[in-house]
Amino acid sequence: MIELKKKPTSPDPDLKKKHAEKETEQLKEEIFILQNKFYAERKHGLLIVLQGMDAAGKDGTIRHVFSCVNPMGCTVRSFKTPTGEEASHDYLWRVHPHVPAKGMIGIFNRSHYEDILFPSVHKTVEKKILERRYDAINHFEEYLVDNGIVLLKFFLHISEEEQKKRIKERLRDSNKRWKYSTSDTKEEKFWDNYMKVYESIIGRCSPEIPWLIVPADHRWYRNYFVAKELAKTLKTMKSKYP
Repeated sequence: MIELKKKPTSPDPDLKKKHAEKETEQLKEEIFILQNKFYAERKHGLLIVLQGMDAAGKDGTIRHVFSCVNPMGCTVRSFKTPTGEEASHDYLWRVHPHVPAKGMIGIFNRSHYEDILFPSVHKTVEKKILERRYDAINHFEEYLVDNGIVLLKFFLHISEEEQKKRIKERLRDSNKRWKYSTSDTKEEKFWDNYMKVYESIIGRCSPEIPWLIVPADHRWYRNYFVAKELAKTLKTMKSKYP
């Protein structure tokens, strides 16, 4: 089983910020061209899953890395507390309609993994049911792959100290204060519990669709890492204009 506390939350010190930022901009230019072919060919869909603790940078990743893509070929969906209607259905009911069509990039800001994460930490669902959800989600993702969907799953890995710092920033900065919720402070107390569940999620996912653990204490490196993986994935598809 993976131990997240042994995984770095900061980049290799040999990598310089200016170099990474310059390369990120070059990668974004490349992504724009690759996405254009991907959108035109309509052979595959690409699903990006972003998970991480509160303030890990999910919104920031979307804002910075995906600013280069054609919005006609991209959708973003956030999965928060289920609505009354969503809660009255099976837990994957709210997810499946937002899986991207062929030619589209779909971004999940949080995802179907929330239905393992929160219930495990707060014990709102029986353990035997949660155990079955691991298999169900693996089967769901394998089903998507069988139907032409490529998955990229990023876990934005920040330190507990960095999370506390960012939550305080939200309170001080009027441009970020709207993002603060009292639940942010309450959930801080469950840090260790969340880490254990994330370790289980990362360790038990399908080997063919692995999680990419992103050292995310530094926003510039987080953006560089995600942009690099996105460009690499789009390249492997070898999309061509029809």
